[in-house]
Amino acid sequence: MVSQHNIARWDATYDVVVVGFGGAGATAARFAADAGAKVLLVDSAPEGHEGGNTRYAAQLINSGDNFEGEKEYYKNLLKPMDLDENMIDTYVDGMVNMADYLKKYLDVKDVVSAKEKFADGSIFASMIAEYPEYSGKEANNYLMVHDGIFDTALWKILRQKVLDRSDKIDVWYKSPARHLVQDPITSEIIGVQIDREHVIRNIRAKNGVVMTMGGFENNKQMMQDYTGAFKAAPLGSIYNKGDGIKMAEEVGADMWHMKNYEALGLLHGMAFDVPEGQRAQLILNFPETYTGSIISVGDDGSRYFNESESNRHGHIFQNGHWRVPATNVHPYLIFDQAQYDKIKRRPDLPYKDFFKILTKADTIKELAEKIDVVADTLAKTIKDFNQFANNGEDYAFGRDPETMTAFSDGPYYAAPLTHTVLNTQGGPRRNTHAEVLDPFGGLIPHLYSAGEFGGINTNEYQGGQNLAECLIFGKIAGENAAVPKATSQLATPLADNVPEENQNSADLTSDTTTKADFTTSKNQYLGTSNSGMGSEIVVRVTVDDNKNIQNVEILQQSESNDIASDALAQLPENIVKANTYDVDSISGASASSRAIKEAVKNALEKVSE
Repeated sequence: MVSQHNIARWDATYDVVVVGFGGAGATAARFAADAGAKVLLVDSAPEGHEGGNTRYAAQLINSGDNFEGEKEYYKNLLKPMDLDENMIDTYVDGMVNMADYLKKYLDVKDVVSAKEKFADGSIFASMIAEYPEYSGKEANNYLMVHDGIFDTALWKILRQKVLDRSDKIDVWYKSPARHLVQDPITSEIIGVQIDREHVIRNIRAKNGVVMTMGGFENNKQMMQDYTGAFKAAPLGSIYNKGDGIKMAEEVGADMWHMKNYEALGLLHGMAFDVPEGQRAQLILNFPETYTGSIISVGDDGSRYFNESESNRHGHIFQNGHWRVPATNVHPYLIFDQAQYDKIKRRPDLPYKDFFKILTKADTIKELAEKIDVVADTLAKTIKDFNQFANNGEDYAFGRDPETMTAFSDGPYYAAPLTHTVLNTQGGPRRNTHAEVLDPFGGLIPHLYSAGEFGGINTNEYQGGQNLAECLIFGKIAGENAAVPKATSQLATPLADNVPEENQNSADLTSDTTTKADFTTSKNQYLGTSNSGMGSEIVVRVTVDDNKNIQNVEILQQSESNDIASDALAQLPENIVKANTYDVDSISGASASSRAIKEAVKNALEKVSE
């Protein structure tokens, strides 16, 4: 905590400061501005890479068809954990009214229902109610802002609502918050210290501070301390590093749901291994990882879950409950030559480097030594699995016998896996007004939170609920933070250092994207698209006198490099070779591919003008 006594002067004054420009932060800032507040919205990510986990989500928003049914389903997810009944009612009411929310506040004309879009048998149809054995499931649904998923559509709407209010909302990128400023007498939160261009700036918040900083999934120490996961690769934002946890603890906030986190991906929630600190590639379904002569093993070479079990955001069934399993340092897929050949026959691979990451050995003992597992354990594991496959029953984990084929003789292969983390749920406890509470249930005055930063979800998780939470509690937090507060006696003298109209110095003005003045020569045309994962993509297309495409240059983009790198590198060349923008998208980068192609199409439409 930074005490008021430690502040020599305020560098700027706002009505509300929102820390974190993701789905919850964008929502809070927008509604605070609509309530008449002058807002500062800050984020640690550079421009074009803000968005938190909302940017990477499937864009499926959980909703409910009726209050009683949705509440029953949600309470079943919580069991045996307890949650305040008023909090449950606030959350469920928001989900039941989500369609109206999207139409009224996000201007979505045609809200898409997952129940109507996804056919039975699709992976997304099965996820509409991830726990179909629970009563109330019939009321649960997903909503989408258009007919598409994994394309940042919801995030772009939320972001645009902020940009449309540039007269009321200043945005600072690459500006992480470091400390909250707290009145030592009243405990009110009256400001934030922000690292702006390597200078600590003291920003006064007259009415409230809203913390929407996401989770701590990129903080290895916190993941180990709070969740027990000593290795899990992130699937979402790489900027969620738990800074807000430290800031909230510093001012006396109570913490809840710190153990809860979600996963996604192959098997129960895994991916092919990546170096520490890198995002893992999300692969939702790859049948060859659980069908055939293939198993998954942990650090000692033994199996530890049912490979054919349905994916429930990383949770697997254990003693009557669905839990995220304990992580392993180096889990592997183990398979034989027949399975290798089966995978080789696939027309495409979700993971392009699959055959490059394999370890091969002629014997089980040799393979065990190469991948650092116990040779006798691995040999027994495969022997037991072969017996289960031949007998038609997996006595260890209950794997579907239709998915099991006994291993043949070598050679054998191992593919390195990693556990994943989609997001964490833990953070400061909040109430129905999105106010942050202390350990005794009292308020920390003028401090609010929303989204995954102290998320409401605990125990078993239904997909889409965190996005719903961002919208529901983001609105509540923003509107309550905007309510004028009585001025702290200690804050009053320092307020004189900054005019009330908030005439900031030049280096404290809002960060806005200045459109570059891209030039063109003869037969060159500029094209743009906003359908990628980041901000606007700008291309320059060169054609010859016969209008054949000669060159495609990407002049501006802010796509996620780990996802879009192949698309950015390969698509321009493919378009030139094919002499058309209508080429195949790059696997795993559909949104970025679509944006590049649309930008080229936009440029080509100008050729005949």
